Amino acid sequence: MLRSARILVLSTVIVSSAIGLTSGCHSTQTTNSPATAASATRSDREEFDVEDAAIVDLQNAIAEGRLTSEDLTATYLERIETLDPQLGAVVTVNPDAIDIARSRDQSRRDHGPLSPLDGIPVLLKDNMDTADNQPTTAGSTALLNSRPSDDAFLVDQLRKAGAVILGKTNMSEWANFRSPMAIAGWSATGGQTHNPYVLDRSPCGSSSGSAVAAAASLAAVTIGTDTDGSIACPASVTSTVGIKPSLGLVSRSGVVPITSRHDSPGPMGRSVEDAALALSVIYGSDPSDPDSADVAGSLPADFQNMLDPNSLSGKRIGIWREGRAGIDPDVDRTFDAAVEQLQDLGATAVEVNITTDADVVSQHLLPAVLTEFKHDINQYLANTPGEHPGDLTGLIEYNRQNAQEELTGFGQELFEMADQTDGNLSDPTYRAHREAATGRAQTAIDDALVDNNLDAIVTPTELPAPGIDYRGGGEGPQFASSTRTSALAGYPMVTVPSGYAREELPLGLSFLGTRLDDAKLISFAYAYEHAAQIRKSPSYLPTLP
Repeated sequence: MLRSARILVLSTVIVSSAIGLTSGCHSTQTTNSPATAASATRSDREEFDVEDAAIVDLQNAIAEGRLTSEDLTATYLERIETLDPQLGAVVTVNPDAIDIARSRDQSRRDHGPLSPLDGIPVLLKDNMDTADNQPTTAGSTALLNSRPSDDAFLVDQLRKAGAVILGKTNMSEWANFRSPMAIAGWSATGGQTHNPYVLDRSPCGSSSGSAVAAAASLAAVTIGTDTDGSIACPASVTSTVGIKPSLGLVSRSGVVPITSRHDSPGPMGRSVEDAALALSVIYGSDPSDPDSADVAGSLPADFQNMLDPNSLSGKRIGIWREGRAGIDPDVDRTFDAAVEQLQDLGATAVEVNITTDADVVSQHLLPAVLTEFKHDINQYLANTPGEHPGDLTGLIEYNRQNAQEELTGFGQELFEMADQTDGNLSDPTYRAHREAATGRAQTAIDDALVDNNLDAIVTPTELPAPGIDYRGGGEGPQFASSTRTSALAGYPMVTVPSGYAREELPLGLSFLGTRLDDAKLISFAYAYEHAAQIRKSPSYLPTLP
């Protein structure tokens, strides 16, 4: 459902075939939406099909006078108005989007383009601060009156590059960290997000809306965040490309946190090229984020240098099947086909196993993250202007007082557990937990790479999307370790479409590496994508036959 805290809202109706929870949103009916207002001012240029258009195609059309940024922005707004009622991917439309696009058109006429993203509409996950007429809620009504005084660092990077901030996408509330039984893609401010391939299937999370919006071409590219698979999983089940960068490659300043030891904003798009282009814009050193201090020069100045269709030739690629084979026949089939494709591209496949020592992770990870969350969320709330709870204790009480909206379907167990910690990041016990969890994950990946002389590792990203009401908490087999190990280590991960289960449910292939291997992994993913040509557009089926 589309909503904005202070400006007109597109009225929407969730289609009857879409299965989800009551949204809890309060939309304002209006006869004049941003899309219809934009349509009235559109030029008489030929209609441009954006559904499968790459960003390079859009820029070429603008340069040749077949399209303007204003036209393009209006087209995406129309697609949101038409498609989003059944998807629930976009929670806020930027009321200034058309004005921004017009200014970009004028600037281009006067000075030429600022960057490959100049004039290109981008959607942001609703946990990224914008100092404009859009709220930043992390999916919670507690933050509807939050008023960030500054853009997040990555948002500022986008604006400097000339991108049009089109709006914000729905997400799993509090990035799936309020309860282990949360339903992916549900938030109190946005309702339920639906998978565009099969509407009664889960979009995974927590970057649910960003993945779905990218898949359905509601923007040229979107930005999500990943703490433990929150980019990789939704990208996999929506047949999109997701880049979870090395920790700090993209600054976390101005992003509603879970933990600074894992959180990684990253791009999501319909192709490796589009995602790589967006990453090249949003990455950079930020004095406010200590983990970004050493990232300068990690990506080539020209993002096209990451896109080599022959990059896999002569490379040694680890094949990680252990614990994954035999769970789902379609996953086995598509992964085997992907390995054959890598070999056809000149790679040597080397069977490996990454041992993460689950007991060590379970013993140390949760205590560390609970302490970090209390510290980081308290700091974020204290530094963010507006009317909202001032700390985690206040958030818990807000949810209790607003249980009808906020505690629908699941509770706030993780909040309550975190609030019992002291949030002290200097405490020796906390530091021991963190060092054990992170160190074990880094060692697991680095040892596999070094001992086998590997350039990268590949593994299936996720199982096929379950039903939309699927709850976490460890029910059923998942590939959490393939995303968790990289997240714990702070290492990069790129997922790319690799096939379909039951002909309609997307599956992904993940490329893993060590810290600051981002450009190399992107190049490998591009080579695979270029050769395999897997992705197809969403079908919007109500359910599987």
